[in-house]
Amino acid sequence: MARRNVLAAGALGVGAAGLLAACGGDDDPRAGTPAPAATSAAPTTGADPSASAGGEAAPADALASTADIPVGGGKIFPDQQVVVTQPAAGDFKAFDAQCTHQGCLVSQVQGDEIVCTCHGSAFSTSDGSVLGGPAPSPLAARTITVEGDSLVLG
Repeated sequence: MARRNVLAAGALGVGAAGLLAACGGDDDPRAGTPAPAATSAAPTTGADPSASAGGEAAPADALASTADIPVGGGKIFPDQQVVVTQPAAGDFKAFDAQCTHQGCLVSQVQGDEIVCTCHGSAFSTSDGSVLGGPAPSPLAARTITVEGDSLVLG
């Protein structure tokens, strides 16, 4: 038998042994079972978990808390394809998160810029206007309202 054939057979045997070990069962029925969760002895207060810090219940359709959006920055919500910014304290803006260049979702908010890293476009957090890059038009404005401490897309 040639050396190449011996090495190939050995490698095949090692691979098969690993596959069998991974697929094999475990004789201990407790293996892989997570330990029971510790229970808390602290009494429950009966408070509404959706209540905000001010004690008001958050609207069912709330996108985020006002505290989630930093002043002078913003946050991207990929599932809703929206970016929410707060250019000045209490001044919340919302824009379509889809870049107007080739449709990528914007990926970050850096200071006063909403940035699409696909091709380097940048937009203003104040009005969605193009600050740089190949984007041909501004981000479309979306309606957002403040209800208590919550932000709701309109």
